[in-house]
Amino acid sequence: MDLAYSGYVLFLFWVQIGCSFHREGTIPVMKEKLNQSYLEQLVGNTTSKKYIYGAVFYVSNDDNSIDLISASGNINKDSQYYIASVNKLFISSIILKLYTTNRLDLHDKISKYLQEEVVRELHTYKGKDYSHDLSIAHLMSQTSGLPCYLIDKQANGKKAMAELEASSDQPWPFDKLIHEVKRMNTHFPPGKEGKAKYIDTNHQILSVIIQNITGEPINNILNNLFKELNLTKTYVCVDTNNEIFVPIRYKSEVINIPLYLNSTQNDIISTAKDQMTFVKAFFNGHFFPKERLKELYQWNNIIFPFKYGIGIQKFYMPRLLSPFKPVPDMIGHCGSTGSVAFYIPDMNIYITGTINQQARPNIAFQTMIKIINKLS
Repeated sequence: MDLAYSGYVLFLFWVQIGCSFHREGTIPVMKEKLNQSYLEQLVGNTTSKKYIYGAVFYVSNDDNSIDLISASGNINKDSQYYIASVNKLFISSIILKLYTTNRLDLHDKISKYLQEEVVRELHTYKGKDYSHDLSIAHLMSQTSGLPCYLIDKQANGKKAMAELEASSDQPWPFDKLIHEVKRMNTHFPPGKEGKAKYIDTNHQILSVIIQNITGEPINNILNNLFKELNLTKTYVCVDTNNEIFVPIRYKSEVINIPLYLNSTQNDIISTAKDQMTFVKAFFNGHFFPKERLKELYQWNNIIFPFKYGIGIQKFYMPRLLSPFKPVPDMIGHCGSTGSVAFYIPDMNIYITGTINQQARPNIAFQTMIKIINKLS
């Protein structure tokens, strides 16, 4: 369930409410900077909101002079939770590592790494076949124009995400995904100037490219990455019926979709602490040289208030919508369940965590904005 934007249609309205928290009245204005007591109060307030049954937020910087974590509700500091589309940052990190070790080039055509039967007729737009024009960079930057197998209408008129949110569970292995995508409508030619659309299909294809380059299943590659970074509470879903993690929520309902989660081979369960270790590694050059990170900042608009670069996502807020204090850009990734893993370059601060609610992921950003306001 990798879609990071389900439920974001009214995001603009929700974020405006969150930005002006000085007027909310639920959190008193205090002169001191962020401390453990305030963070606990803030996270506790987050879980008092409708449908938010638990939350955890971890705030840290590189030298750990700021290093605070708080949890509330049915989530504790070490709870394992579904990270949703934050897994795209993991897939991106592997692609970038392969790039820096000269095992691929971002401008390589995907046909170089995929079987012809996969590529053939994958992308047809207005009668023209663009399948062999698709590059790794197009997939990484959400500029492929491919259909999204989760959120777009399938040939039968149904949407996979709507079915999953209704706990209508079904597996989505790669061959099924490709079969359905080829029957769906594409959005625009690959790399068309000024065009970008957030598509879950892209990173699923990237996962298979990684497999074909390394000769290893993507779940093994990911698990090896977890071991490399000592992410001891992080794993790829294999048998969610027998795995312990905080149940995914859509409003008041528990979303039980083991067939889907087990089928993708790249859906991840983790903790706020492990996510912090990972996001610090990502932005400190473990996968791609730190001095070259700005090469990834080739931002395209996807849906306000988000842009997408090369394998990374940016949350931004115009000053007009944050009149009391500017909200600095946050770079990293979020997930549809309100999971977050972001770096704030202007403040050298990292924030990870989740509110574990598919219907209200905006609440996570309201909470992060309040954290940032206390640090500025």
